[in-house]
Amino acid sequence: MNCPNCSAPMHLDRDRLVFTCEYCLTVVFPQESSEGVRVLGEPTPFECPACRRPLVLGSIDRTEVSTCQNCRGLLLPQAAFFDTVRYLRARSSQPPLDPPPTNLKELKRKLRCPCCHAPMDTHPYGGPGNIVIDTCPRCELIWLDYGEITRIIRARERKHSW
Repeated sequence: MNCPNCSAPMHLDRDRLVFTCEYCLTVVFPQESSEGVRVLGEPTPFECPACRRPLVLGSIDRTEVSTCQNCRGLLLPQAAFFDTVRYLRARSSQPPLDPPPTNLKELKRKLRCPCCHAPMDTHPYGGPGNIVIDTCPRCELIWLDYGEITRIIRARERKHSW
């Protein structure tokens, strides 16, 4: 990324999650996508498990994620998943939706973990949203296709009858 003021190369300040220009001191805040991801653009060592393009660094709140600029899929640590969902839900101003039924054909998909390259586990997500997710238990990573985090965030909470 080049500085919008002087065209010098900008550098990512990973602590503040902003781009800074060493020459004119301009600060650029990356725009947030509709799914809450700020694409930071730095390459990661990972390849997209869905379309095989390089993944780049992104962030949701203060959590570093990897994202595909082609298919817009999202790779995030399992340990950060629930906090990320909670954060995005708290920020959402859109009304809850009844999610469409789970597409069971997605259960047949076989992806490889971008980190260890072993087959990922493909299974229905146990929370709201009726989506199928891919997880790597060895690397403790979750792969979400574009739109899946939004379906989780916007899904109505399940009512328990106990």
